[in-house]
Amino acid sequence: MNYAEWLSTVPAEITNDPIWKLEVYRMALFVDDIGWNDVLFLSKNNLMWSVADQLHRSLGSISANLTEGYSRSKGLDRARFFEISLGSARESRDWYYKSRHVLSAEVIKHRMGLVTQIISMLTPMVLHQRKNSIREEQAEYNTLSSDSSLDSEVPMP
Repeated sequence: MNYAEWLSTVPAEITNDPIWKLEVYRMALFVDDIGWNDVLFLSKNNLMWSVADQLHRSLGSISANLTEGYSRSKGLDRARFFEISLGSARESRDWYYKSRHVLSAEVIKHRMGLVTQIISMLTPMVLHQRKNSIREEQAEYNTLSSDSSLDSEVPMP
């Protein structure tokens, strides 16, 4: 399965919502969906139960907080939820890194690449809502082109 195939499986109740227009939301939902298999695989190892739980929570929080923020009026209230989503994306990348001893290198590279793309898309959204007063330094994120990571077959554990 790749991103395009996955898109065709998302129900109309979600795709007809205005938030579906945001590529970052679609990608966040995608990484959460494919991350489910990673969480199941990690949870089979007793030493990784807490990592699996944290990864599951942080992946789900990316799209959930985007949805919550998108439903707020523009400005600081919306920015707060987008920042939480950004923090959850960074947390997810961190948990994937910590999973590198159990998940395959191919899975880790793919998931960290996707999450880094999400981070690079969320950062300017927060900046826009906060009117360029974000509390962190700007960082350049070097990611795979969206074509190579989203259109390729998704590796599974």
